[in-house]
Amino acid sequence: MATVIRLTRIGRKKKPFYRIVVTDSRKKRDGGWIESIGYYDPLRPDSKNVDKERLQYWVGVGAKMSDRVKAITQ
Repeated sequence: MATVIRLTRIGRKKKPFYRIVVTDSRKKRDGGWIESIGYYDPLRPDSKNVDKERLQYWVGVGAKMSDRVKAITQ
């Protein structure tokens, strides 16, 4: 199973809000996920939270980060 760390949208229309989740790469964007490791609010860029320990764990076991998640976590 190929795991990926990516965003899943939970915001409403015109008010995006995203969770940073670990999921199977074959699932849809808003499909089921394995673990939620943070959140990101693009309307307030200072409002983001990522569990660095869990992020490093998942990257250590082979999960790939999406380009957007890479940009957010740096």
